[in-house]
Amino acid sequence: MATEPPETDAYDELEDRTKRLAYLGDARGVLAWDQRVMMPEGGAPARGKQLSALSTVHHDLLTDDEVAGWLDELEDRELGDDEQVTVREMRRQYERADSVPSDLVAELTETQSDAQQVWEDAKADADFSQFAPVLDDLRELHTERVEHIDPDTNPYEVMFEDGEPYLPLERVEEIFDTLREELVPLIADLKDSDTEFTSPFSGEYDDDTQMELCREIVDHLGYDWNRGRLDTAPHPFMVGPQFDARITTRFAADDPLGAVMSTIHEFGHASYQHGLRDDQYGLPLGQSRSSGVHESQSRFWENHVGRTEAFWEYATPIVNEHLDADADPRDVYEAVNRIYPENKIRVEADELTYHMHIILRADVEKAFVGGDLDVADVPERWNDLMDDYLGVRPEDDAEGCLQDIHWSGGFASFQNYTVGSVFAAQLDAAMREDLDVDDLVREGEFGPIREWLTEHVHEHGQRYTTDELIEVATGEPLTADYFVEYAREKFGDLYDV
Repeated sequence: MATEPPETDAYDELEDRTKRLAYLGDARGVLAWDQRVMMPEGGAPARGKQLSALSTVHHDLLTDDEVAGWLDELEDRELGDDEQVTVREMRRQYERADSVPSDLVAELTETQSDAQQVWEDAKADADFSQFAPVLDDLRELHTERVEHIDPDTNPYEVMFEDGEPYLPLERVEEIFDTLREELVPLIADLKDSDTEFTSPFSGEYDDDTQMELCREIVDHLGYDWNRGRLDTAPHPFMVGPQFDARITTRFAADDPLGAVMSTIHEFGHASYQHGLRDDQYGLPLGQSRSSGVHESQSRFWENHVGRTEAFWEYATPIVNEHLDADADPRDVYEAVNRIYPENKIRVEADELTYHMHIILRADVEKAFVGGDLDVADVPERWNDLMDDYLGVRPEDDAEGCLQDIHWSGGFASFQNYTVGSVFAAQLDAAMREDLDVDDLVREGEFGPIREWLTEHVHEHGQRYTTDELIEVATGEPLTADYFVEYAREKFGDLYDV
C-alpha cells in the first residue's frame, strides 16, 4: 500500500526557493566577475549564453506557480518577524517578475552580456556609433520589460525601483534640486579661490607597485582576504556575497592616489557584504538593502574616512614607503580633496563636482528612456550638458558618453551614487555622536568604525525598507542637510572661502 507523501509547509518551501534563487544570483555574479576580470575577449559569445541560461532558470524558479501558491497560503498566517521579511521581499520579487515572459528575460540578459564587450570595444575606439545600436536595443528591451511589470507608471521610475526599492524617485529628485541649489554656487566660490595645492607625488608608478600599495591600504582598513580578493578591471566594481566579496581597481601610472581612493571605495562595498549575517546567507536578512544603501558604505569609507586629514596622517607613511617618496600628510590630504571642475571623467571627479556628473547622466538617460532623445543624439546632449554643468566639453566619445559601463546593464542607477553620498554624510554625523572618528582613524583603529556600521546598517540585511533603515541607523529620515553642511565646512576650510 502506497504511503502518502509528507505534508510540506508553505513557509519552509518558500524559504528553500528563496535560497536557491540567491545561490543562482551569486553564481551569475561570479561569471560576471570573470567576464570583466579574467575572461579572454573571445569568450564573450559563450558567456552571454551562459548568463542567459542562468537568468532563465532564475526567472522560471521565481515565477513558478508553486511560489504563487505558497505566497497565497501565507497571506493570512501569523509569522515571526524574520519570516515576514522573507515573505515580503519574495512577494515583491515575484510580483515584479511574474508578468515578464521568460524569453524576454533570456534575450535581455544575453543582450546585456554582449553589450559589455561592445562597450569596451567602442570605448577603446572612442566611437559611440559602435555602441549605439545595442544601446537602442537595450532601451527597447528594458522598456518592454517594465511595461509588463507596471504599464501605468513611467518606465524610468519602474527602472529606478529595480535597484532602489521603497525610496520614491520623487524624493531623490528633491534631493537633486537641493544639491543643485547649494553645490553650484559653492563650487563657483571654490573655483574663484586663490588657494593653490601642491602635488605630493611626481613621476610614474608601475602597476605592481600600485597594487602592493592598494593591498596594504585595504589590509589596514580590515579587508577580509579569506573572503575576497583584489584584481583590476576597466571599470572598478565589487561583486559577491558575504563569503566571497571580491573587489577590483584600476591604475594610471601618474595617479597612484586615484587607485588608492578607488580601492577604498570598493572596500566599502565589500565591508557591507562582509557585515551581513552568515547564518542568513541566501535569505533577505543576509542580503544588502539596496543600491543606494550600498553606495553609502563605499562613499562613507572613501570620503568620510579616506579623504580625511586624520587618515592621511596615518596612511602617508605607508604611501611614502611604497612610492619611495617623502610627501607631507597635509599635502596628500589637500591633493585628494582638490576640486577639478575641468575634469570630464566621473570616476576621477572630485567629491563635489562628482554630483554634477551624476545629475548629467540622470538627465540624459531619463530623456533617452522616455523617448525624448534619439540614440544618435546622445553624445551631443551629453557634451552640451557637461558644458552647462561643468564648463567643459569632452574631446571624444571615450571622454564623454562612453566612459561608464552602466548602460550596458540597465538604466536609472546613477542616482544611487548621490543617494549614497547623502546617506553617508548622515551616517557620519550619527557615528560621531558615539565615536571619536578622527582619533580612531588617526591611530589606524578602524575596527570600531566597521563594527558601528555593521550594528547600524549591515546586520539588518533587508529587515527594514530603505526609509526605515535610514531612520533606524541615524534617528531621522534621509536628508541632504548633513551633506551640504559637511561640504561647506570641509571645502570652505580647505579653500578659505
